[in-house]
Amino acid sequence: MKTLVCSEPGYFAYENRPEPTPAPGQALLRIRRIGICGTDLHAYQGTQPFFNYPRVLGHELAAELVDTGGAAGFTVGEAVSFIPYFNCGHCIACRRGLPNCCVQMQVCGVHVDGGMAELLAVPADKLLHGEGLSFDELALVEPLAIGAHGVRRAGVEPGEFVLVVGAGPIGLGVMEFARIAGGQVIALDINEQRLAFCQDKLGVAHTINALAPDVLEQLRTITNGDMPTVVIDATGSQKAILGAFQYLAHGGRFVLVGLQKGDLSFSHPEFHKREATLMSSRNATRADFEHVITSMKQGLVKPTTYITHRVRFDEVKANFEQWLDPANGVIKAMVELDGE
Repeated sequence: MKTLVCSEPGYFAYENRPEPTPAPGQALLRIRRIGICGTDLHAYQGTQPFFNYPRVLGHELAAELVDTGGAAGFTVGEAVSFIPYFNCGHCIACRRGLPNCCVQMQVCGVHVDGGMAELLAVPADKLLHGEGLSFDELALVEPLAIGAHGVRRAGVEPGEFVLVVGAGPIGLGVMEFARIAGGQVIALDINEQRLAFCQDKLGVAHTINALAPDVLEQLRTITNGDMPTVVIDATGSQKAILGAFQYLAHGGRFVLVGLQKGDLSFSHPEFHKREATLMSSRNATRADFEHVITSMKQGLVKPTTYITHRVRFDEVKANFEQWLDPANGVIKAMVELDGE
């Protein structure tokens, strides 16, 4: 089968690999859509933590079910997605119902080979019913679940101001689910095109260019002098994360959804006097995936508006480099294989 391999940073190669033979308890998927995410871009650039090469990327996937692997309630031929976080089931996190941060976590397309291939075998207990959603929609469930989980970690309450730093696909998902939770969303980014997208497509009322000299003043004006009680970073940029500490209200919560390789160093007195809460948000749980699928079915989220670029599977290598350039206006690139 045709497979795209990232053999080292900055280099892709198509290979012809044997079709996978599912082990007991594994389902077999025929891949129909692959969403390109920040993890894929960072892996290609060599800036993704927890990563080894060579690796087959791809974990935002929609597929046709070829073999159910014994999963109850699933039928061969149905459209599916799956939860791409393979947890051990017995570590301290798993025992406490936190499989998204398993000690032995194996993320599909990061720690183990992913879905940039024609077929993929996955644990059958990770399957998700398509629920009548299109392949495009199903491929976007996972990135939206990341955002939904971050919002759930933050405990967003109706009426409070939520500053989302970063208006890429993950940040957009954070904004969507902060809105659904009742938060008043403020988008912060350096890209005016993405900020315009937030206003025009998501209905975000407040947008701020992070390069403006008066970001603090704008935030004070929007929040009536209080500052945001929730700040969620979706950039994975050390500079953006460190800069955002100053935007947090007293008693606020700062959630790190984005991931970067370096250390974080911030003023303890400034953080302490706020009695602030700092937390990370890793992956997502089945409850988050189900929340996303339900929200899509109810029309609360329309993620296909995020898709700005489309290519066939055999065109990924030739086009991938340009998706790294913000000037090309990529929100979400979608890879199509034969099918719907």
